[in-house]
Amino acid sequence: MDIKTASALHRLRLISVPEALSFPALLIFGSLLSRISDIDYLMMPLGILHGILFVIYAIFLLDVWNKAKWPLKKVALFFGLALLPFGGLYGDKLLKRDEADSVVAARAREVAGA
Repeated sequence: MDIKTASALHRLRLISVPEALSFPALLIFGSLLSRISDIDYLMMPLGILHGILFVIYAIFLLDVWNKAKWPLKKVALFFGLALLPFGGLYGDKLLKRDEADSVVAARAREVAGA
C-alpha cells in the first residue's frame, strides 16, 4: 500500500467516528428533545454539523475507493454503515483491521526483499 492510499484510509477512519456519533446526537438531542420539550434550538446546529460530517465522510469514501481500488460492494457497505446510527463505529473497526493487515503485509515484503 502506498502512502497516498494509507493517508486516504486514515482520513476516512478519522471522520468515521465523529460522523457516527453526530447522527445519534441529532436524533436524541435534536429530534427527541424538540418533540418532548420546548428545547428546539439544538436541532439546527446538530443538523448542520451532521450534514457537514456526512458530506466529508462521503468525499473521503470516494477518495479511498479511487486510491485503494475497493470493489463497489465494499464501498456500498461503508456507505450503508454511515446511514446507520453508530454504524461508522463498526466501519472504523473494519478500517483499523485493514490498516493493521496492510502494515503486516508491508513489513513482510520488507523482510522478503531484504
